[in-house]
Amino acid sequence: PPYQPDWDSLDARPLPAWFDQAKVGVFVHWGVFSVPAWGSEWFWWHWQGEHRPDYQRFVQRRYPPDTTYADFAPRFTAHDFQPREWAQLFQRAGARYVVLTTKHHEGFTNWGSPVSWNWNSLDTGPHRDLVGELGQALRESNIRYGLYHSLLEWFNPLYLADKESGFKTQNFVLKKTMPELYDLVLKYKPDLIWSDGDWEAPESYWNSTSFLAWLYNDSPVKDTVVVNDRWCNNCSCHHGGYYNCADKYKPGTLPTHKWEMCSSIDKLSWGYRSDMNISELMDEASIIEELVQTVSFGGNYLLNVGPTKEGVIVPIFQERLLALGRWLDTNGEAIYESKPWRVQMENSTDTVWYTSKGPVVYAIFLIWPRDNVLELSSPTPSPATQVTMLGFAGTLKWQESPGKGLLITLPYMLPSPLPPQSGWTVKLEGVK
Repeated sequence: PPYQPDWDSLDARPLPAWFDQAKVGVFVHWGVFSVPAWGSEWFWWHWQGEHRPDYQRFVQRRYPPDTTYADFAPRFTAHDFQPREWAQLFQRAGARYVVLTTKHHEGFTNWGSPVSWNWNSLDTGPHRDLVGELGQALRESNIRYGLYHSLLEWFNPLYLADKESGFKTQNFVLKKTMPELYDLVLKYKPDLIWSDGDWEAPESYWNSTSFLAWLYNDSPVKDTVVVNDRWCNNCSCHHGGYYNCADKYKPGTLPTHKWEMCSSIDKLSWGYRSDMNISELMDEASIIEELVQTVSFGGNYLLNVGPTKEGVIVPIFQERLLALGRWLDTNGEAIYESKPWRVQMENSTDTVWYTSKGPVVYAIFLIWPRDNVLELSSPTPSPATQVTMLGFAGTLKWQESPGKGLLITLPYMLPSPLPPQSGWTVKLEGVK
């Protein structure tokens, strides 16, 4: 039966299978905030909404007097934006889906929105359809395409008037938010809609359930599209498709509902910052650790980069993405299409994590044991048990552990002054 515009009905929709199988995605925060490239993508709000002195000083020192936020838009050029190169990078990073900001809370749209006159990427700045160009390149590379979209706009007069009314009027929703969501779906047929900007107003204001009922019943992507949980001020972790719950959410135990952890290589911002420091970025080991923990708990991992105003993904971000991709080239069998096992981690240590595929169990260990012997107490071995290591030819010797579980003799690692790179996978067949 068709889905009704209420949460009971919408929440009963099964999540399209591709999303759980995909596991790894790349998030891209790109917009007019990439021009000042300072503080974070909330630049306009901190500067003009909160009047923070550090933001006011920044603008005074670097830009002519009377500069407005709108003056940044022409400098958002995307001169060096090569969508095919981005798609190739994301593919090499092991991403099965990519989510692009089509519009952040600043309201600037990265496509020619018919209801965002002169505040969009066709009329000003790049004079290009950034959403469409990236979508085409990703589809050529067989990567699923997600569109991030903010429901609210900080300084839109229609939104401010609705807010003033206690959200009893809906002019902004009817004239701006909903027309844009329908336009994005009909024009670009996304695989995923990553909603945000929901927190100030209730569902009755946003009309989210009506939109989702249309999306699931009648839209061109009704059978494949996936959505998150940010559709109203009390939806997070309760309603929608899969759950984000909060930025950088870590559940700590196995959730009963499909979820996604979004994280950013730059720990201080989602948008590009020209003054970022290497110590403020995630290193390869912490990215792999986050990915492994997330997937063990049944989540997807969405890792963010912020391109420059010219459309460059800076080399340090590329390096981190490629390192993740190399790790997945070897260990991806334990990640993609996997399911959580009956235990998620070894004896509440956070250095050994489990995933499974049918009867096969994968133990991913983040620290190489000193004596080259990996002790696993959770799996119960049998005479038929076979142990191999992903990326290593041949089987590994193992014996039953005196307590319970098994002791696995790992391949000998050459001595090195550096600790070996993080994360290896043993594949266990014939264990319970």
